[in-house]
Amino acid sequence: MAGPGAPSHIGWPPMAEGWGYAGSPSLSGLTAGTMTLVEGTSFCISSPTGDIHRGTAQGLFYRDTRFLSRWELTVNGGIPQPLSVVPHEPFAASFVSRVRPHHGQADSTLLVVRRRFVGSGMREDLVVRNLAREPAACSVLMSLEADFAHLFEVKEDRVSPKGEPEVDVAGRTLTYRLAWLDSSRALQLSVADEVLLLPGMARLQVVVPARGEWSTCFQVSLSMDGEPVPPRYRCSDPVERSKPAARLRAWRRKTPSVITGHEGFNALVARSEEDLGALRIFESDHTNHGPAGAVIAAGAPWYMTLFGRDSLITSWMTLPVDPSVAIGTLLTLARFQGQRVDQLSEEEPGRILHEMRWGVTRPEETRAGDLYYGTADATPLFVMLLGELRRWGLADSLVDRLLPHADRALEWIERYGDRDGDGFVEYQRATDRGLVNQGWKDSWDAINFASGRLAEPPIALCEVQGYVYAAYMARAHFAREAKDEEADRHYRDKAARLKSAFNKHFWLEDKGYPAVGLDGDKRPIDSLTSNIGHCLWTGILDPPRARKVAARLMSPEMFTGWGIRTLASSMGSYNPVSYHNGSVWPHDSAIVAAGLMRYGFVAEAQRIALGLIEASEAFEGRLPELFCGFGRSEFSLPVRYPTSGSPQAWAAAAPFSLLRTLLRLDPWIPRLQVHLAPALPSELGDVKVVNVPLAGTRITIEVTDGKTTVGGLPPDIQLLAEPRPPLPG
Repeated sequence: MAGPGAPSHIGWPPMAEGWGYAGSPSLSGLTAGTMTLVEGTSFCISSPTGDIHRGTAQGLFYRDTRFLSRWELTVNGGIPQPLSVVPHEPFAASFVSRVRPHHGQADSTLLVVRRRFVGSGMREDLVVRNLAREPAACSVLMSLEADFAHLFEVKEDRVSPKGEPEVDVAGRTLTYRLAWLDSSRALQLSVADEVLLLPGMARLQVVVPARGEWSTCFQVSLSMDGEPVPPRYRCSDPVERSKPAARLRAWRRKTPSVITGHEGFNALVARSEEDLGALRIFESDHTNHGPAGAVIAAGAPWYMTLFGRDSLITSWMTLPVDPSVAIGTLLTLARFQGQRVDQLSEEEPGRILHEMRWGVTRPEETRAGDLYYGTADATPLFVMLLGELRRWGLADSLVDRLLPHADRALEWIERYGDRDGDGFVEYQRATDRGLVNQGWKDSWDAINFASGRLAEPPIALCEVQGYVYAAYMARAHFAREAKDEEADRHYRDKAARLKSAFNKHFWLEDKGYPAVGLDGDKRPIDSLTSNIGHCLWTGILDPPRARKVAARLMSPEMFTGWGIRTLASSMGSYNPVSYHNGSVWPHDSAIVAAGLMRYGFVAEAQRIALGLIEASEAFEGRLPELFCGFGRSEFSLPVRYPTSGSPQAWAAAAPFSLLRTLLRLDPWIPRLQVHLAPALPSELGDVKVVNVPLAGTRITIEVTDGKTTVGGLPPDIQLLAEPRPPLPG
């Protein structure tokens, strides 16, 4: 994932050059035939039988630690044959199998159902159903192990023991404990029925009545540094009363409903809402390194934590869905805003973090705690999102409270981000353990020249300059609202100077597009990339040049028919099956579509939106993190990228960004205005969106036969049936 894929900080050993990056995660033992359940910072990866096999990337994980590394069921000495997996919620599923038939018989008479619930531990209800006319004697054995490995040790297939866990048995409870340096972890298995517990196993001898069933409940509870983690689901309580179930019901009640004439888009929106609801994190960590409200984790299975860039962009895209995500994200990132200079974590005063992690690590792997700050774009994106929250008329008192954090972020931009005083924000990692590239394309080989040669840092990326420009304009708007004319002029001047310098130094006249960046010698990095679409989104590009950029973005070398390639097919490093050098990322394409629409390229934005909607139909109604960059002339369906995350936050947010783009919905509540000028492709038919949060209320937008009506809009707000001007006012 864009920020998340790297072993990007704290607790990871330095990777060999050419591997330590955000792309193509090593998933030894993890195949398409696995099942992932997610809740908060917990997730469980298992086989389709429900088993967790040792020596694979499967397991029960919580806060970056794998607690269960083995969880295998046998009945009467054999492994049940899988029949079906029935998903119930993002955190719950039933694994249905049968006991193998007796020798010489075609059919089995014993059905096994494992109902699993994941969240701050795990509960598994085991049911054995006897389909025969006589009672069945059954021997049930659950084999388990706990290795307490760090998530990235598992992901990269480099798990090594940190000592031997202590194992204790007391009554119906089996406990594994591991102390390592100044950390400790524990796992406790409790069984509801009479059971024989030994290290590594729980055995039950039962008789299942004829035409009846037998059941028991396994409770897996966790402990971190001596503090028990309250389980989400207790064997004694109905699951529907659990907090995750209640939160998901509340999420479904308050999220907008979207009804269009395109069934594929309706399915995509519904799936995306479910995914976003599942990826939310609420609970605080025992070290207070937790969210200050609901935030969106970057994606499953490996990135169930807060990422600065990912969470900010996802929050921006989902403002029409649930602004509380943006509020929680801003509060949390403000809490951990940089205070000091630390080379190991790349923390700097005012800087917004890149990644938050937990987990037990080795001393030679440890950096500076749980936070890593190595990103160039999260800091201006923080200011941008704060400004956008104000434009929507949401959480005014909170926005005012966070304004000093925005000012500290702008101070970082000028003091630390602009390393050489040339007016542009550059990045260069502080040590050999940091991310080589620190924009959203942060794989080690993502920034390259048209020839394929890698760019050398410090690097000033084009989209980062756009984010900084938009951050300056947002701060100027805050100043204007406060009638602070001096601050208003100050930040507008900064924005104007940056825009002028950008169009002078980044524009490649002979190619008709901006450079993706400037390298350490201030040479334009001349590859054609999707990054330039972000410059349209933020408004930093001069309008006369926008038409040329739009033409390049929609050319066959960039547009596959389903989305925009990250790197043009004509470039030296192009590879359609790479992470950042020719693949298609839905969130990236959605940002490009928004930028094109902003500058008035309606048909082009519509083509991208329809392409992504059609692509989702090939991925079971869900947009993946990324897919391969082959064009429609090569294959009739988009090709999966082998290790694409799913569900993934900004991919799930992309459909709502597309919807907002096509509606041309741009509120400016402080000015008592809402721009709404739908430019819907005919394929979507009539559109109705109910329950959109705006200005502290909920509105309904309906477009029928080309006529737009809005319900619930406060009477003092003017509805402007025209698109927002491309340049900020």
